[in-house]
Amino acid sequence: MAVSLQQSSASAVVEARRIHDEKLSRKADQTRATWFPIALMAVLVALPLLQFTGNYNYLLHLVLFTASYVAMASSWNILGGFAGYISLGHSVFFGIGAYFSGMILARYGISTIITAPLAGLVAAAIGYVVGMITLKMRGPSFIISSIALLMIARILFDNWHLIGGANGLTLPANDLSVQWSKVPYYYALLAIAALSVWASYKIKHSKFGLGLRAISKDEIKAESAGIDTRFYKVVAFALSAFFVGMAGAVWGEYLTYLRPNIFLMILISASLVLMCILGGKGTIAGPVVGAILIVALNELFVATMGASEVNILGTGLVMALGLMFFPLGLIGTLARNGKLPRFLNWD
Repeated sequence: MAVSLQQSSASAVVEARRIHDEKLSRKADQTRATWFPIALMAVLVALPLLQFTGNYNYLLHLVLFTASYVAMASSWNILGGFAGYISLGHSVFFGIGAYFSGMILARYGISTIITAPLAGLVAAAIGYVVGMITLKMRGPSFIISSIALLMIARILFDNWHLIGGANGLTLPANDLSVQWSKVPYYYALLAIAALSVWASYKIKHSKFGLGLRAISKDEIKAESAGIDTRFYKVVAFALSAFFVGMAGAVWGEYLTYLRPNIFLMILISASLVLMCILGGKGTIAGPVVGAILIVALNELFVATMGASEVNILGTGLVMALGLMFFPLGLIGTLARNGKLPRFLNWD
């Protein structure tokens, strides 16, 4: 009799919890503006139609450049935002993707847009192997190891004569007219950006994403709860390398040349970190907002102050002020204070 009462009591608790979770889900669906990213994508997909009315190459360049950083920042956010492991070596995967697809293009004439997914898989595989080694460390030690990874890769690529070494490699340009030459790369990078944001959302709302956030909060407690923390971290590292590798592949053909000092730069990795921190690390919309803000600020200050160190000072000043007033990033701080606009609630 006592056993039956205990079972019925447990069933009642489980049922009450299920009802409570359903209420929370309905409330979240009411506040989440899924229409906005869809509408934004529709506008961006239609944007190249402006080319029929004039030359908007500069606008297309800005959007595809921003889309490449959105893809990479959202990808970096899987490791740095969800799991809490700050990597300053992710430009290695940017270079791996660029060189892998670029070499195929140079030798066999196959566009990087076609081979980009394969380049992403190669970057992810290398990321998995590297993660198995570097993710044994935590905190500042991991950050230093990621910088060491970048330095090792830079030395290797500079002295690897098969891929052109420090002189780089020239890639063939497409046969389209100047007016339409950017459009294939525009759509490719836009698709990669959309896929990376969607994947970031799916990961965050999965059991895997819950494990990563538990690691970010307290890794020791996460291990005590039965989470295979090392496996989770390594898989997150590989996933975050995947989209960076894809973006690098397309960006390489877009530039029509590859050089280690273009792709293997700590400035690229640092930009990904800053974009996520400024927009809101660990959120879905944060990396997107951060990428848009930093690209826009850079363009604004270069246009008004010239291509000198003064524009870097201006960007840094705005970022410092932004983080003073938004310590959790723009999205994170507004969400914590209950002031996040509905159209930016993608979580």
